[in-house]
Amino acid sequence: MPTDKLIDMYAVQVFIAVAETGSMSGAAVRLGISQSGVSQMVRQLEEELGVILINRSTRPMTLTPFGMALKNRGSLLSEELSHLKAQVLDAGRGVKPDLRIGLVDSFAATCGSVFTKRLLGKVSQLSIRTGLSPQQGESLLRRDLDLIVTSDPLMDANVERYRILSERYFVITPKDNRPTMSTMEELRALANVLPVVRFNRASQVGLQTERHLRGLDIRVPNRLELDNADALTSMVAEGIGWAVTSPICFLQAAHWVNDVAVHLTPDLGLQRSLYLVARRDEYSSFFADACEIAHDVVLNTFLPRLTALGFGVETLINIAEVK
Repeated sequence: MPTDKLIDMYAVQVFIAVAETGSMSGAAVRLGISQSGVSQMVRQLEEELGVILINRSTRPMTLTPFGMALKNRGSLLSEELSHLKAQVLDAGRGVKPDLRIGLVDSFAATCGSVFTKRLLGKVSQLSIRTGLSPQQGESLLRRDLDLIVTSDPLMDANVERYRILSERYFVITPKDNRPTMSTMEELRALANVLPVVRFNRASQVGLQTERHLRGLDIRVPNRLELDNADALTSMVAEGIGWAVTSPICFLQAAHWVNDVAVHLTPDLGLQRSLYLVARRDEYSSFFADACEIAHDVVLNTFLPRLTALGFGVETLINIAEVK
C-alpha cells in the first residue's frame, strides 16, 4: 500500500537495471548482487508505490505502464545522482558548481552581458534568468535561484547582501517641453497639463515611484503603465506624457534618450539601490568573487556608457565599495 515514505533511490536504480537488461539475472550481473536480491528490491519498490511495475507473466518480461513511467523518469534522476558525488567533491576542492543566477531586467539589459562573461570563468555551468525584483526574490527563497541582482534587499530573510550601487531618480519629458522641472511646484504644474507614464506597479520601481509621487502630493490619473524602460522612454519621446526614471533604466532605453528632455530635479528625493543577494552560508567564496565582479562592471563598463550619453545622469549614481 503506498505511503508518504520517500522512494529508495537505490531500489529505483536496481529497477532501471532490470528494465534495461530485460531480466532479473541481467540486472544482478550488472550490479554485482544476487538475483534474489534484485527480485526483492523490485517487489519492495512495487509495495511502496502500490503498483505493479513488471508483467512477470510474459516471456521475455515486459514493463507495465507504471514501470515505463518509472524507467523514463527514474533514468533522469539516476543520471543526476551519478553526477552529485562528483559535484560535492568538486565544491570541496574549490571547483565552482553549477549556478542559477537571477538578474533584474534593468541590470540585465545594461550590465548583464559583461557580468555574465566574467562569471563564466568562475563556474562550471551558469544559468541566467531575468525578471522583476519580487519574482527574483521569491525564486531565491524557494531555492530556484542561487544568487540574484535585485532592488529588493530581502531584509527579513536569512541572506547575505552586497549593495552594488544606489541611484537617484529624475524626470523625463517630451523634448518640446522646454521649461526646466527643477522644483516640485513645477512638477505639480506639469502633472496638471500632461499625463504621467508609469512603470508597472507590479515592479519594485513602479510601486516605489507610485508611493513617492503620492507622498509629494503629485496625483495624476493612472492612464498608462509599462513594464520596461525602453517602452516607457519611447512613450515620453512620442509626447504621450512625462515619467520618473532612473539612470540604469535610462541607459536601458538608450535608443530614445536623445528624443526626450532630462530634468535632474534635485527636490524629487527618490532613489533605489541594487543588491547582490544569496542565501547565507551558501557559495560564500563565489559570492565574494561575484561582488568584486559586479563592482568592476558598474565602475568600468556601466558608468562610462552612462557618462557618454551626455545628460549628466551619471552624477546620480553612488557606487558601493567592495567589503
